[in-house]
Amino acid sequence: MERKRIVRVDTPEFERIWKLYLQSFPEYEQRILSDQTEAMTQPDYYVEEISQLSRFVGFMMYWKNKNFIYLEHFAVMPEMRGAGMGTKALHMLMAEGLPVILEIDPPKGEREEKRKKFYLGCGFEENEYKHIHPPYKSQFEGHKLELLSYPKKLAPEAYSQFLLYLTNRVMAFSE
Repeated sequence: MERKRIVRVDTPEFERIWKLYLQSFPEYEQRILSDQTEAMTQPDYYVEEISQLSRFVGFMMYWKNKNFIYLEHFAVMPEMRGAGMGTKALHMLMAEGLPVILEIDPPKGEREEKRKKFYLGCGFEENEYKHIHPPYKSQFEGHKLELLSYPKKLAPEAYSQFLLYLTNRVMAFSE
């Protein structure tokens, strides 16, 4: 499995990623393309294409600083889900040696339960914080998400640090 950093939106790799991104996340969890383009100029933001034997598998979009990795968006092609590709890609990211933080929709149905079970099965821990993700687009309000972290739960100080980074750094690239 390979991960390749993509730094420009005018590439075939990014076009594949963006198409899957738009299909995989609800509109209120998506950046507009101009904000995405600007975010990709930042040294701490990574858009990576995941491939296996030169075949597009999916993508990871994450922020990396000295204290943690925030996995903002992650998706695998629907026809490849359940084949271990997502687990393998996630373990490669987790092996970088920094805590990994991500958010998921609160389980309301089978799809969300399956997603949560996947992350917990990969070693992530649930956090009990009442977490509201700020809106990416001006027509939406913040939305409740569950916070998961690896390799352990976030201490209150680590959660505060993450929330400041999310609010001030990550969300600087939104409407």
